[in-house]
Amino acid sequence: MRAYSADITDYALFLANYGSTFKSSDKYSVRDYMAFLAKKNLEKSTGNRKFAAMRTFYKFLVLNSILEKSPMENMRGPKKDKKVPEFLTEQEMSALFNTPEMKLRDRAMLEILYSCGLRIEELMGLNLKNIDFFANTVTVFGKGGKERIVPAGDNALKVMHDYINERRAEGLPYDINSPAFLSMRAKRLEQRTARRTLHKWFESAGLAKKISPHTLRHTFATHILDRGCDLRSVQEMLGHKNLSTTQIYTHVTIESLKKVYEKAHPRSK
Repeated sequence: MRAYSADITDYALFLANYGSTFKSSDKYSVRDYMAFLAKKNLEKSTGNRKFAAMRTFYKFLVLNSILEKSPMENMRGPKKDKKVPEFLTEQEMSALFNTPEMKLRDRAMLEILYSCGLRIEELMGLNLKNIDFFANTVTVFGKGGKERIVPAGDNALKVMHDYINERRAEGLPYDINSPAFLSMRAKRLEQRTARRTLHKWFESAGLAKKISPHTLRHTFATHILDRGCDLRSVQEMLGHKNLSTTQIYTHVTIESLKKVYEKAHPRSK
């Protein structure tokens, strides 16, 4: 509340310096103020907060019949900064996969997450029939039930095959309609349990970063872009509706691009 009051006071002082008030202000007053704030190099989150405070106050003035219409009615706020996603290095991934005493089921979950760039809910929704060991693909049902087919690596499929064989030997369900990953009670593994289990292995591998299963999705995208995969293909594999969502990964691969440029361009140095 204190920040809100301060934001409105700052805007009121800005208007006063130009001989204006809330009642006489218009959309140009708002734009001039936002341009004024931009020159101060404030954090974008601060600019967004001030913009939201102004919009709320103008609505208050309209509700109380002080203004007929808000000058910010059809105005969009500043774009928010996109956070660069956390990801693991290839060395950290190797350390994770080499964690001793890891169960086959848990290793298979990690392998599929990293190999296919899946969300944890997509992983838990898989049935064995969704994994094609001949075509090296996994059929995934993403947000809104949208189906996509994602390539799967040999390592991931080998571990998955070993896990299925283990289930067969232990008398656990392994027919094609069975869940891909089973709980201790031979039921579909729940997301909460999967998250807790995988977090245990993150800690065992000595990974100091604050990571989650979703970090492996970010890691998948970052690593294949680093190794030359095009952005449109990554978009398809991740199941992103818009390419702009996938473009966030270009921020974390820019150093790799610089290295490629320095090696390839004859006048880079």
